[in-house]
Amino acid sequence: MTAFREIALKAKAWPFEEARKLLARLQRGPAAGAPDKGYLLFETGYGPSGLPHIGTFGEVARTSMVRRAFQEMSDYPTRLFAFSDDMDGLRKVPDNVPNKEMLAQHLKKPLTRVPDPFGKYESFGAHNNAMLRSFLDAFGFEYEFQSSTDWYASGRFDAALLHVLRRYDDVIALVLPTLGPERRATYSPFLPISPSTGRVLEVPILHRDPDAGTIVFEDEDGAKVEQPVTGGRAKLQWKADWAMRWYALGVDYEMSGKDLIPSVELSSKIVRALGHLPPEVLTYELFLDEKGQKISKSKGNGLAVEDWLTYSGPESLALFMYQKPKTAKKLYFDAIPKVVDEYAAFLDAYQRQSPEERLENPVWHIHAGHPPQEAWPLSFALLLNLVAASNPDSKEVLWGFIQAYRPGVTPEAYPSLDRLVGYAMRYYLDFILPAKTFRAPDEAERAGLEALAAALETTAETNGEALQNLSFEIGKAHGFADRLRDWFRAFYEVALGQEQGPRFGSFAALFGPKKTAALLRQALSGAFLKAA
Repeated sequence: MTAFREIALKAKAWPFEEARKLLARLQRGPAAGAPDKGYLLFETGYGPSGLPHIGTFGEVARTSMVRRAFQEMSDYPTRLFAFSDDMDGLRKVPDNVPNKEMLAQHLKKPLTRVPDPFGKYESFGAHNNAMLRSFLDAFGFEYEFQSSTDWYASGRFDAALLHVLRRYDDVIALVLPTLGPERRATYSPFLPISPSTGRVLEVPILHRDPDAGTIVFEDEDGAKVEQPVTGGRAKLQWKADWAMRWYALGVDYEMSGKDLIPSVELSSKIVRALGHLPPEVLTYELFLDEKGQKISKSKGNGLAVEDWLTYSGPESLALFMYQKPKTAKKLYFDAIPKVVDEYAAFLDAYQRQSPEERLENPVWHIHAGHPPQEAWPLSFALLLNLVAASNPDSKEVLWGFIQAYRPGVTPEAYPSLDRLVGYAMRYYLDFILPAKTFRAPDEAERAGLEALAAALETTAETNGEALQNLSFEIGKAHGFADRLRDWFRAFYEVALGQEQGPRFGSFAALFGPKKTAALLRQALSGAFLKAA
């Protein structure tokens, strides 16, 4: 055993804790009901009834982190399936897509038989699958995309479907107690595809023949139909479908949201009834929007993947997913700057850490054990305030300030910082500028800020710490000795129109003492109040 593997086996980061579950599963072996495939199978599920949701990315990212942790602990082969439930019937028209009237005409049809409302792909399911794959590919995930339609239609699920048909009574006995009286009267785990309309039918099964592999049901036109459950002519109701998939594929690990706990419990019982061991699971908390409401794919509240990537890179999104997966978190635009700067701090710390510490650092998990060595010499918060003060019309203007502040820092040498500059400009224009609220200073604040402007106009200091100390001394001399937080808040509210910002000294050094003084003079003249 290598020294690094010994460290990995003792690591406490949550992906390693999850990976230890899989080591224990391997030790139990086929005798415990785990299929002997020769590899461990990780799975993530995707319901393409709406546009790909940021939570789907979260599942793939987090599952990949567990997979990577396991690979450091063991040489046993692994695979990751990103499985799309595109055989599901379209239950309702999403709020955030075009051509809603057209979609309404195809309700209950499998998503891969519903026309694409965007007019780009052969079906709505194919469109949303493509969006999912393109993002996962851009991020560099190692996965194998799987389509429910392909598995059903190709016959690869046939053996499992026939097994479910033979164990029909066992499955029914597990499911019925979880249903209300009306649903119990009509429930069947098999949902036939209507030969006349192509829709997924939730109808009672009038007769079943396990030997022939067929079921009898009443079609939408009233005709009684007998047809096989194989070859894509029927699918399973989703809880039974999830269990069948675990059984057919031999899934070893899957995570899901807190809202699916009852479904996980039921599907696990069904898998055991089919004779296999259910996968190891992790239940994560749900994402909330800015109002504290659960994010919904159909409502389109919260953030989509492309929303986040408009204002930051994928590494910060991965950090958001990594942090406290079992804690509910608000996922909206205000979270982005904070997460970006946290990522930069973790990346900076990584280079100075021991091997043990590195495995506890989120960037090790975000970058599959190989974080980039590039430093981020400026924080996102500082760049946002630089944009606020300089009102640039191009990235080149901001780079002029950056290079005066940090000679040798160039876009070519720091491409990640160059991207961050662009993100900062977009974020400022879309979120900070519209929310700016300038105020006039009170008497004590005005006296202090005028003294600060005068000192900045004459100082030869350009060092951030020295400028920070200068501002401390002036604040103390003007009655803010016991409330320095209020002193710096006054600067940001009067000069920048916001309640907080990065350290004053860092900002003044980056923007330049004289330019900071000019900004203060303009604010004290009331110019910003007039503009507002």
